[in-house]
Amino acid sequence: MSHVLEFEKPIAELEGKVEELRRAAYAGSIDLAEEVGKLQDKAQKLLAATYAKLTPWQKAQVARHPERPKALDYIASLIDGFVPLAGDRAFGDDAAVIGGLGRFRGRAVAVLGTEKGRDTETRVKHNFGMAKPEGYRKARRIIELAGRFGLPVLSFVDTSGAFPGIEAEARGQAEAIARSIEAGLEAPVPFIATIIGEGGSGGAIALAAADRVLMLEHAIYSVISPEGCASILWRDAAMAPTAAEALKLTAEDLKKLGLIDTVVAEPLGGAHRSPAEAMLSVSRAIWAALEPLLEQDGATLRIRRREKFLDMGRSGIA
Repeated sequence: MSHVLEFEKPIAELEGKVEELRRAAYAGSIDLAEEVGKLQDKAQKLLAATYAKLTPWQKAQVARHPERPKALDYIASLIDGFVPLAGDRAFGDDAAVIGGLGRFRGRAVAVLGTEKGRDTETRVKHNFGMAKPEGYRKARRIIELAGRFGLPVLSFVDTSGAFPGIEAEARGQAEAIARSIEAGLEAPVPFIATIIGEGGSGGAIALAAADRVLMLEHAIYSVISPEGCASILWRDAAMAPTAAEALKLTAEDLKKLGLIDTVVAEPLGGAHRSPAEAMLSVSRAIWAALEPLLEQDGATLRIRRREKFLDMGRSGIA
């Protein structure tokens, strides 16, 4: 990996030594298989031990890892014949929200995703995954299109939140997010949302008002980022680790609270270490969630989806 998280450095050092031994053995025709095997085993054990006890703040770092698969990666891997759809039919197109049509396991579907980008150029292009009103209006348009044509909706959420700029507020950011949530709740077709990295605030919920919300093991989902919470409560972003603990933003916490439906296991060491394996796991989880919903009619889906989210409010008040 080109990017190593702070808590991963001891693991990276061991893996670096393994590579050095391999190169030395290759260059000098020396048999170092036993030494390499011992170091590999030690590195794997350290990796397993480290990832078995990640703190919420460390999980936030993993969720933001630059080498973690992004929405476009999932679409390229899981969706055949993807045809992107652009624009909100009101203002313009928003590259932070990806939308279109394709086939998932042979079935026609509508697809949505928030795309952060992978390098400087693509991050700027996609505005770091922070959508403006036209992005959420595009999402609403595609969800409504899916409803008209009886297409299940799949969404891949990875955003720190909606874009907070003045121009977004001037164009009706809150209303656009609310309308996108409304479209999700009213869709007469199955809707499966997957939190693949960060799920930040209303910007995430706008694409996740779904029948089933899946969440990767090391993803995070919260009303605010740990840094934002720390800045508001303590006026100190350095308190982010404490905020992350209090926010209950991990998949394990959210499953216990009944706010998500399924935790999707990641490869050892996170999705950034084995993207193909992670995306295969997500594909299986989506199909397992989608298949039973295909048998339900639109009215039943809407009623049950509405009750699901109302129950969250009732349990929160209780």
